[in-house]
Amino acid sequence: MSTRFADQVPFSELMRKQSEVADKAAHGKGVLLRRRNEEDLVLMSAAQAESTASGFSVASRMFVSLMKHDAGARELLMVLPDVFPWVRYLPEEDVREFLVELVQTIHACDDLENLAPLQTAVAAWRSTAEVYADPKLRAALTEGELDDHGQVEVC
Repeated sequence: MSTRFADQVPFSELMRKQSEVADKAAHGKGVLLRRRNEEDLVLMSAAQAESTASGFSVASRMFVSLMKHDAGARELLMVLPDVFPWVRYLPEEDVREFLVELVQTIHACDDLENLAPLQTAVAAWRSTAEVYADPKLRAALTEGELDDHGQVEVC
């Protein structure tokens, strides 16, 4: 069970035991509602959701502030491999670029109140690190001419 949530229950249990499930959500860290053939949902109190959003906003503002100072930016660069171990495979210039994009994306996500772009940015940089980590893959992508095979059809 994930430690992020107080409990996990099938979505159908919410329908059968609304009060019990709601009480778990209201007094804990939220309840993960498992759904068959659909994306899982999280039920939590409004106060918990607000607290989570507020915490993200504070962290966002701190990172932006740190990036405005050379010493802060250096510190963030130093701890980046602790948070994202795969950055060790990126060239130094790319690590710096990733950090800048990461902080800018966090700040924009806070403003939009939408974390989806953050996940996309991190996944893209992680994929780049995977290419640098695999010499065969890197060679295949960087050596020789890459032919344009035309427009990709959407199925």
